[in-house]
Amino acid sequence: MQAVLKDSLTPAPDATKQAIEDLDPTLQYRFMTDTQDAIFARLRKEAPVHYLKQSQYGPLWNVTRYKDIVDIEIDHQTFSSDVKYGGILIKDLPESMRRTSFINADPPLHDDQRKVVSPVVSPGNLVRMEDRVRKEANDILDSLPVGETFDWVDRVAIELTGRVLAELMDTPRDERRLLTYWSDIVNVDLQVGGDIDTEEKRYAKLKECAAYFGVLFNQRKQQAPGPDLISMLAHSPATANMPAQEFLGMIVLLMVGGNDTTRNSITGGLLALNQFPDEYARLRANPKLVNSLVPEIIRWVTPVPHMRRTVTQDTEFRGHKMKKGDKVVIWYISGNRDEEMIPEPYQFKIDRANPRAHLSFGMGIHRCLGNRLAELQLRVLWEEILKRPWVIDVVGPAERKFANNLRGFAAMPVRIRNA
Repeated sequence: MQAVLKDSLTPAPDATKQAIEDLDPTLQYRFMTDTQDAIFARLRKEAPVHYLKQSQYGPLWNVTRYKDIVDIEIDHQTFSSDVKYGGILIKDLPESMRRTSFINADPPLHDDQRKVVSPVVSPGNLVRMEDRVRKEANDILDSLPVGETFDWVDRVAIELTGRVLAELMDTPRDERRLLTYWSDIVNVDLQVGGDIDTEEKRYAKLKECAAYFGVLFNQRKQQAPGPDLISMLAHSPATANMPAQEFLGMIVLLMVGGNDTTRNSITGGLLALNQFPDEYARLRANPKLVNSLVPEIIRWVTPVPHMRRTVTQDTEFRGHKMKKGDKVVIWYISGNRDEEMIPEPYQFKIDRANPRAHLSFGMGIHRCLGNRLAELQLRVLWEEILKRPWVIDVVGPAERKFANNLRGFAAMPVRIRNA
């Protein structure tokens, strides 16, 4: 899906030299080149609630401090995620292409749909899933070539999360890469070119996805209720008769939520350990640190950099007058570097005193449903890596995706050596 070279794109302006009112943190180039920290540091210091008159998405507010983000998250009545106002994407989609699901709905629809799929991440089911994840992780790790260069994204990150997602949805194992493909379709930025360069083309591909899952959905309706996500949707009164757009929105949410964020954390975590080799050495010397390593990876990577909210009524926030209909972008990636809340935020530290005090999973009613499953996959993978006499070296530049909605990796060359 990554059909663009960074050299062919216009670099983002120097965030230290622009006028504060012109700072635009939405530019994808910064995320592709991992140079976004400077603009957020300046915004937190000079304009933590920042009005941008013109961006590629029109006028919007940027909110960049930890506490401000939390206050907006928990006030979902004023700052809505509902698709009828625009949903969670900064970009406004035509109404015909807007996908409803509980992530971009307000109560009561949000609560009713979230309850349907929440059993999949119940403590009992996570215990069951752990055995499965460990088996898959070991199978993947056993297949890796020691002493040879290979792509960590393809061989490990995509493979593990694809297998787990296929298990969660009870789809054919040999079709797991279809789930990854459709997830990528959802998140590809149209500016990169390639086959998907319009919303219409994206929507056409997603209709194929909906048709695929529609067949499975109807099959599960005829079967006894099972523990997989599709069966849960098929047998719940709240979701058994969803309109087509709502069904597509739910499937997209489950695919992206169960795939992209975890796989990018798997890659970003290994990259961070290579960038901070002393921490990698400490982890290898004390594998029990994996329990605090995992949330630090998720903070450091911040796989979902932002969410959009829409103001439902004229309001005042931190002294700024916001109007009904205004877009508000809450930047988790900035909150996770807020010096007032996170000591030494630019240091990757695998033994933080309060490692889960990050914003990567959001707050309030929209806090990530699959947060424990994401942590489980990361923990199990690293537990099994650390049982081996391995050091995994990143041996070339990590290729990041041209996107601001996910901190995605297209490829990362690595080589395993026995230490």
